[in-house]
Amino acid sequence: MHNIEKYTRQFFPVKNPTRKWADKTYIDKAPTWCSVDLRDGNQSLIIPMSLEEKLEFFKLLVKVGFKEIEVGFPAASETEYTFLRTLIDNNMIPDDVTVQVLTQSREHIIRKTFDALKGCKNAVVHLYNSTSLAQREQVFRKSKEEIKKIATDGAELFNKIAAETGADFRYEYSPESFTGTEPEYALEVCNAVLDVWKPTLDRKAIINLPVTVELSSPHVYADQVEYICDNLKYRDAVEVSLHPHNDRGCAVADCELGLLAGADRIEGTLFGNGERTGNADIVTLALNMYSQGVDPALDLSNMPEIAELYERVTRMQVYDRQPYAGKLVFAAFSGSHQDAIAKGMKWRQEKNCDKWTVPYLPIDPRDVGREYETDVIRINSQSGKGGIGYLLEHNFGYVLPTGMREEVGYTVKSVSDHAHAELSPKEVLNVFTENYVNINSCIKLVDYHFVRTPEINVTLTVEIDGETKELKAVGNGRLDAVSNAVKKQLGIEFSELTYEEHALTKGSSAQAITYVSITLPDGKKVWGAGIHDDIIASSINALFSAINRSLEGGN
Repeated sequence: MHNIEKYTRQFFPVKNPTRKWADKTYIDKAPTWCSVDLRDGNQSLIIPMSLEEKLEFFKLLVKVGFKEIEVGFPAASETEYTFLRTLIDNNMIPDDVTVQVLTQSREHIIRKTFDALKGCKNAVVHLYNSTSLAQREQVFRKSKEEIKKIATDGAELFNKIAAETGADFRYEYSPESFTGTEPEYALEVCNAVLDVWKPTLDRKAIINLPVTVELSSPHVYADQVEYICDNLKYRDAVEVSLHPHNDRGCAVADCELGLLAGADRIEGTLFGNGERTGNADIVTLALNMYSQGVDPALDLSNMPEIAELYERVTRMQVYDRQPYAGKLVFAAFSGSHQDAIAKGMKWRQEKNCDKWTVPYLPIDPRDVGREYETDVIRINSQSGKGGIGYLLEHNFGYVLPTGMREEVGYTVKSVSDHAHAELSPKEVLNVFTENYVNINSCIKLVDYHFVRTPEINVTLTVEIDGETKELKAVGNGRLDAVSNAVKKQLGIEFSELTYEEHALTKGSSAQAITYVSITLPDGKKVWGAGIHDDIIASSINALFSAINRSLEGGN
């Protein structure tokens, strides 16, 4: 690419990082989650949510299990102010839920923010100012001491206004643009703010370390987080919070490594909505933990409902490949993947497994409201016998013999290929029944009658090209007798007749299905199936299906 020379690294790595976080292999408990959908998410929308939509979204966040929810910037607009007052005045905030509001370090803004919170039981007031080198030099044109004073002045105003109004809220401070700030200086500012607030175990402060713009790889951020955690004053009385954006596509990784580095809290959004490339996706983070047996402390079991409401009120889209939430994330089109999933599910059943280890499925789709029948095994021209067989068995109760699965698979894939389309389970069933079940295309079975003498004598009535014929023969069994009648009196040659049968487990329990294969003189094996409420009738129908398919040139 051109102009590479004008770019350079804008982050400040920690000198001599300890990297204790690198020795940890997984996150062992859920952090405190704070949804910023109604502030950071909302301000990034082309059309911000209406009051009614915000209220509906707030109820969803409560239902999912968020205990901390950032509701906006009440001093920024009348809409924001009204939303917060509506929540408070209508007693819509549960006692165990804390709302969070954002404010800049300016007295009239802070006062209006505290005013907006009157009557609120539990709140976090979030103070921020930018500390990065770029912003200090270019935007504010202030020294380090002047920027630090903006932070401490705001912190002192919090204490002053709280004393005047009797407010008893928790406080949060963010050195905005933290990732472009020298770690030593960010620590200095945060400690200066804490010296003003003097947090206690009973009233903890929050120090938030935002990835306002992602400037480095996640391990650099983890070093920065660990450095702050190790050197922060009042550490036992402080929750270290993370607020990554996704500019480099690594917001989830920033959070995960940051938690390993000592952070306690995550600010993010559902599905990663937010400014520019978005915030950290809390859904992905939570279900990553869930997939490793860690309770995420959020209820995401009805993902379709969550996604539908989110899409409706934000007018954003949950991408089909969005981790855990997209419509296609559990879908398997590939034949080898389908086969592995089908065998994995069978293994679970056989072994009565209590742990989820099914290939290609990091979690059980049903745990997030997805269905195997429609969301997992998906059929197109790339699918395989295993997936098609699994779909027919688990959706409709047809347990195809091993030898038949491959043939049926090719038939179904051919239909999908020629249509250039995915086939629904119902369409797959239709392909199977139309091509294999009770086929009477060339020779139509009209009636049959058996007599035991002691061998089995059969009289068949068939219709060929509109002409009725009567066929008779003897056999060791009923199907053998029918086979002999067709071969001897119609001159149709085949051998190695095999069959399997079972009761249908879906639909009418009174019906049986039989699968029959015959081998033609050229060695080609042809399959047919028959369904009837009488097992003898279903086996005869299956044989005639195979014979008719052989006459049609079926394979």
